[in-house]
Amino acid sequence: MRQEQMKYLLEVEDLKTYFYTAKGVIHAVDGVSFKLRQGEVIGIVGESGCGKSLSALSILRLVSSPGKIVGGRILFQGIDLLSLDANQMQHIRGNDIAMIFQEPMTSLNPVFTIGDQIGEVIMLHQNLHNRKDILKKTVEILKIVGIPRAQEIVKEYPYNLSGGMCQRVMISMALSCKPLLLIADEPTTALDVTIQAQILDLMKNLRKKLNTSIIFITHDLAVIAEMADHVVVIYAGKVVEDARVCSLFQKPLHPYTRGLLSSHPKIEEERNKLNFIPGIVPNMLDMPRGCIFHPRCKQSMKICKEREPELRDVYSGHKVSCWLYHKENERSG
Repeated sequence: MRQEQMKYLLEVEDLKTYFYTAKGVIHAVDGVSFKLRQGEVIGIVGESGCGKSLSALSILRLVSSPGKIVGGRILFQGIDLLSLDANQMQHIRGNDIAMIFQEPMTSLNPVFTIGDQIGEVIMLHQNLHNRKDILKKTVEILKIVGIPRAQEIVKEYPYNLSGGMCQRVMISMALSCKPLLLIADEPTTALDVTIQAQILDLMKNLRKKLNTSIIFITHDLAVIAEMADHVVVIYAGKVVEDARVCSLFQKPLHPYTRGLLSSHPKIEEERNKLNFIPGIVPNMLDMPRGCIFHPRCKQSMKICKEREPELRDVYSGHKVSCWLYHKENERSG
């Protein structure tokens, strides 16, 4: 699976993941596309429930019933992951693509030691069965993520460790097989700001050492500004803006992106109250006609309520799905 000198490590094309419920079909991920090069960090941002985590789970084919991937392609090193059988996909998970899940305290099993849990991953994907070799490898990977007293920590249970330590353990499990792609799903959400900074520094250093590509999923744009090379903004299951990180922060185009940025407090500004985006994410069973963001948009026009805009290049490498930047609005707005 590890082929050299490919233009893109990962290409997600028109990915669609739907949930089939008694009340109707939920288009949770509806046409998401993005590309990722080797060693690059891409940030996926948006409000809770917009489809960020589900897009990541779809890449690993971990979508549970009644969810189903119904369309699109997921090309990893040129091979469509959706075409692989269960055994082939199992080999890729954890080996070539690894994931750090939300809430480390709930992701780790409380009845097994840290050493047992990391050792199981190493045994499964690296075909090691000698206990001494597995223990040695486990201690090495804990040291890489900056865990002190690694020889003692392998004997501890998750409930004996702090949230920051548990998150480092989760990262060490994900990196134990030196994956080409690491998916980090809100890895700093449950941590205080000091530990957040340490985890972000750790991930940046690991990227430099291992040349690992990272998909960083978060609602925190400040984290994206620090970590990412490229940003994909998702709203209600659709990509509304796609740009290099500098371009997006210097000149955000979509009203939703501008709303996210303006609602983030800045230490140098004095405000009586924070800005916010009015309204809520639409009911996935009753999506608005036209642009999905128009009920919350202060710049909404007539055409926004009638037709859905396409994701188009406005500047080189900066795409947006908004009628404000389409010529059609001059005739229909």
